[in-house]
Amino acid sequence: MKPINLALAIAGVAAVGSANATTITYNDFSDLSAFQQNGSTAAIADPTTDNLGRNVLRLTNNLGQSGSAFLKNAIDLANQASFSTYFSFRISNPLGASDGDGQGADGIVFVVQTVSNTAGGGGGGIGYLGITKSVGVEFDTWNNGSGSNDPDGNHIGIDLGGAFNGPTASIATRMNNGADWFAWVDYNGATKDIEVRLSQTNTRPTAATLTRNADLVAALGQTNAFIGFTSGTGAAGGYHDIVSWQFEDDFRPIDPNNNVPEPGVLSLLGIGAVGLMASRRRRTN
Repeated sequence: MKPINLALAIAGVAAVGSANATTITYNDFSDLSAFQQNGSTAAIADPTTDNLGRNVLRLTNNLGQSGSAFLKNAIDLANQASFSTYFSFRISNPLGASDGDGQGADGIVFVVQTVSNTAGGGGGGIGYLGITKSVGVEFDTWNNGSGSNDPDGNHIGIDLGGAFNGPTASIATRMNNGADWFAWVDYNGATKDIEVRLSQTNTRPTAATLTRNADLVAALGQTNAFIGFTSGTGAAGGYHDIVSWQFEDDFRPIDPNNNVPEPGVLSLLGIGAVGLMASRRRRTN
């Protein structure tokens, strides 16, 4: 992939920068030119509008798929790889087979990793399996059994190295119920704690839903990383959509209901984020 300079004016994106932090915000996904789309995601038409009329980042839309979307420009996670992110997602239109809690699979993974133009295994791999030098937060909607570290067909997990190897937490309500879900992932490089929060509203929970202690600098092998999402389907599937997304390149937990910029922060707001490339290819696969 050729070097790409990211302009701070991308459709649906506001970029906020200061001496210490950068914020990337997608309130809709009408322009995906800042994203490297891979595998099945690359074949889905842009923009994609869901049945509620919103422009979403659709990762999968059928059976037997593996796909991903990562920002083309690496993010500098210089402060011990610390970061905070908040996003909403929706899993709808269940297809194919059923497991114990119903039809549809396999879920979404938020991923921080070192290569932008890759997607991992499909089906139970959720587009993440095999992406080494990574951290992945899985929102898993299919029970692949204990061999895949799945306690059930509706759970979250925190994984390293492209394998499903971390702690999990079962979620009572089906995540592939067609409703919007809201997730927060925070990594404090000083304490090496990863915290994940999940809610059916956009009110940030006080307590974390799941935590893991891990050294992300060691896991990534560097402090520049690509950020984005993966998904996979197999004999079961569905529409896996990212509805909105905010990312901070430092440990700054995000409260969407009380998110006031720090004094002196320069806000560069636009109706889109445009990837400026030496070669204006839209995607590299």
